[in-house]
Amino acid sequence: MQSIEPQAGRATNPERRAFNTRVRLTENDPQAENRVRKPGTRERLIRALALAGMLAVATSVVWTSSFTRTMAGAVGNTADGTPVLAVANAPAPEAFEAAFDRAAELPSLTSLIIALDGEIAGERYYRGMRPTRQVNIKSAAKSVLSALVGIALAGGHLESLDQPLFELLPDHFPEEASELHKRITLRHLLTMSAGLQTTSFRNYGNWVASRDWVRSAIDRPMVDRPGGRMIYSTGNSHLVSAILTRATGMSTRAFAQRHLFDPLGIRPPSWDRDPQGYYLGGNNMALTPRDLLKFGQLYLAGGSAQAGRILPESWIRESWEPYRRSRWNGYGYGYFWWYRRSGGFDVHFAWGYGGQYLFVVPELDLVVVATSRIGGSRSGRGHRREIHRILDRHIVPVISAARRPGVAPPVDA
Repeated sequence: MQSIEPQAGRATNPERRAFNTRVRLTENDPQAENRVRKPGTRERLIRALALAGMLAVATSVVWTSSFTRTMAGAVGNTADGTPVLAVANAPAPEAFEAAFDRAAELPSLTSLIIALDGEIAGERYYRGMRPTRQVNIKSAAKSVLSALVGIALAGGHLESLDQPLFELLPDHFPEEASELHKRITLRHLLTMSAGLQTTSFRNYGNWVASRDWVRSAIDRPMVDRPGGRMIYSTGNSHLVSAILTRATGMSTRAFAQRHLFDPLGIRPPSWDRDPQGYYLGGNNMALTPRDLLKFGQLYLAGGSAQAGRILPESWIRESWEPYRRSRWNGYGYGYFWWYRRSGGFDVHFAWGYGGQYLFVVPELDLVVVATSRIGGSRSGRGHRREIHRILDRHIVPVISAARRPGVAPPVDA
């Protein structure tokens, strides 16, 4: 299997202005879609490579991993030709063919990467997608923002999660704010329990049309007490981005590049900004699927990479703890991380609109990345459900069976 950073010990746990101005800032707006190519075969891919010297094949799987075993111990190659090496107590790569076959059938899916023990076990790209192409990870960027908060706390830029919002953003906080507004803390923002009316869903367009996104998010009426029920809102995560900028003296993007992306070898992402120049907290960030994999591997490795410690392991445990539960989907929610179970194992995941996913399953040393084209009915609820089913039916049971022979894990519906 191909090595990916980082590779330190994993954590234990309890439970330019992005996309150019021509892309409208709404949570549900599609990006420019990739051209869909016609079905073909692996032999056609090999023939095309031999004749043209490039990856050009008329198939929904444009880049594909070969799982032919070799005498050198490699069991195939990743999408860029890097050998895939065997890992002890891991299933043979061909065991994941059902997952990749099902992924190829989903009309909006553009990539699927499966990594075990810090190594890529399988990697496929579909519908014109390439390993080097950045994709809008949408709200999966909220989990990246969570990491930045942990780094800022460890670096002394923030005192605690219980600092009130009016102290963290005094220049944006209205003098006439209610007592409930004044009780909102950074912790409430991270757990989506600030009590503010959401800026997401039907309110998103009006919010991003405002002249001051930070002030507009704070000025929202209180619909619950701080620390009450979960109210999902990108306005909350955008306030966290503004807090990071003020606390660190750097833009959120510059802080992320220095303390997170550069140590992981991630090139600068495209990322939207608001009218005041704050980078959009928790939406419209572009990373490659492999960059998203590196980020997930950082969490699996307990916050350490080959470049050294990036994130405190204690922060990972704390941010993965489910403090709230969504009444819409039943998933748990930590500090901008979602939580559920699969086959009896804890699954912590970053989730972006349209089918952008990063799954981390610590007990199986597993990281899975899935990206999708955004927009249209084919990237809706049914598409998201099918991505989860790939994990539940074709990935987790296969790994669990290899790690625990003779024990049949439950397969989630």
